[in-house]
Amino acid sequence: MPYPHGGLARHANLPPGERLRVLLVEDDEGDAFLVGELLAETNSMIELLVATSLSQARQRITGVDCVLLDLGLPDAQGLDGLRQVLEMSSGAAVCVLTGRSDEHLGIVAVAEGAQDYLVKGQVDGVLLTRALRYAVERKRADENARRLREVELRQAESARLERGLLPQPLMTTDEVAVHTFYRPGRHAALIGGDFFDVVQTRPDRLYLIVGDVCGHGVDEAALGVELRVAWRALVLAGVPDDEVLPALEQVLMSERRLQEIFATVATTRLDLDANRATVRLAGHPPPLLLSGGRVVPVPAPGGLLLGVRPRRPIAYDLEFDTDDWSLLMYTDGLIEGRVGAGNERLDVLGLSGLLDEPANREVSLPDLPAWLVGRAEQINGGPLADDVAMLLVSRGGGR
Repeated sequence: MPYPHGGLARHANLPPGERLRVLLVEDDEGDAFLVGELLAETNSMIELLVATSLSQARQRITGVDCVLLDLGLPDAQGLDGLRQVLEMSSGAAVCVLTGRSDEHLGIVAVAEGAQDYLVKGQVDGVLLTRALRYAVERKRADENARRLREVELRQAESARLERGLLPQPLMTTDEVAVHTFYRPGRHAALIGGDFFDVVQTRPDRLYLIVGDVCGHGVDEAALGVELRVAWRALVLAGVPDDEVLPALEQVLMSERRLQEIFATVATTRLDLDANRATVRLAGHPPPLLLSGGRVVPVPAPGGLLLGVRPRRPIAYDLEFDTDDWSLLMYTDGLIEGRVGAGNERLDVLGLSGLLDEPANREVSLPDLPAWLVGRAEQINGGPLADDVAMLLVSRGGGR
């Protein structure tokens, strides 16, 4: 019940956002009356409630902004009572109001978590009102700082986890160079539904994959990691090439949270001694071949999306004419940006055109993926909305 002699009497109709709810835990009726009068005489806009014991306080503390606590109660004494109130007070500030003028006790009380330590008879209405309001604001500031710190810690932990899930190409050969690019479309994320990986299984053989799980959330990012790790395990286990993508599709279908979720994938096997590649596509855009000053899409059959209707992708054999070439594998986030003011997309031919621009001849191969993203965003008129992953594997001069 509101205290009948306290600050609520003059301000009963104040909206909740303009008044403080203060719970006074005090077993002395005279002291409780005095606190109520001090608050009333200063036009404090404070709704005062009184509990005469800790057990009553436990019943009335819900919705309270501040607890004003006496350290001598029938069912709790000294700092033990303070600790119990701090435990039950949740987001409320706690101020000690006691007859004991003990500086050491005040320091210990604040160290335990009290916002202030006030001595009876040494505070007037103005000082008491100010102390209560300051205590509530300090508590709110502390709570905001604590929540911000928790968010920062969660973000840091998520960043460490996501960074650990990014692939490290497993290769030792210096016959070719592999340059990677990865940028998730999800805000503040390090990893999205797109994925890539590189695995060398013997001195003259490299396997590459680029894939895209539909969607942009955390679940899609996790599924992308699962598919990448599963692909690496299948390749390292020596599973026949024609069986890898069907097995990967089984993983997708068993791990996806919704039946509508699918993935597109492009894989390449490089046989370095033979200077040739084998490309398999499952609903994915074709790689681009840079060689002899020309840029052409690899004419591999498109295949079906993974997770729609199981079917083995058709292999396409690519013979390199020279020892100077690059193969660019990418996800569709790179080519889905607009071209001009209409609805026309950059698409594969537009990306080929960007690689044919004279300006890109001055860009080094390691910087070429980032340059392509910059040019695509320039044409799009702003950042690309989807995840972007790229693998650029080069031999010799690379062009």
